[in-house]
Amino acid sequence: MTKINFKLIALLLICICFVSPELIAQCPMCKMAAESNLENGGSAGAGLNKGILFMLTTPYIIVACLGFVWYKNRKKEEDTMIDDVNDLLQQDYSA
Repeated sequence: MTKINFKLIALLLICICFVSPELIAQCPMCKMAAESNLENGGSAGAGLNKGILFMLTTPYIIVACLGFVWYKNRKKEEDTMIDDVNDLLQQDYSA
């Protein structure tokens, strides 16, 4: 898969996640408790949705960071391996 296709798919998925109303919804019990609290003049349910979304995105951010670190280290290992092979080949031809 080319980089452009991957970036396009990633951008599309991000847009769908932020536009979809189902992803902004809460579980029925939490939603009922928040609505009940707001009807009675409370403000406990005001930040509930943002808290749920924060808890939902945190594992994905952690996995993405670990994947990025793994990818960068893999590239470094490949580069050093290629350099080692080239050095060995140059030694064989110079002898």
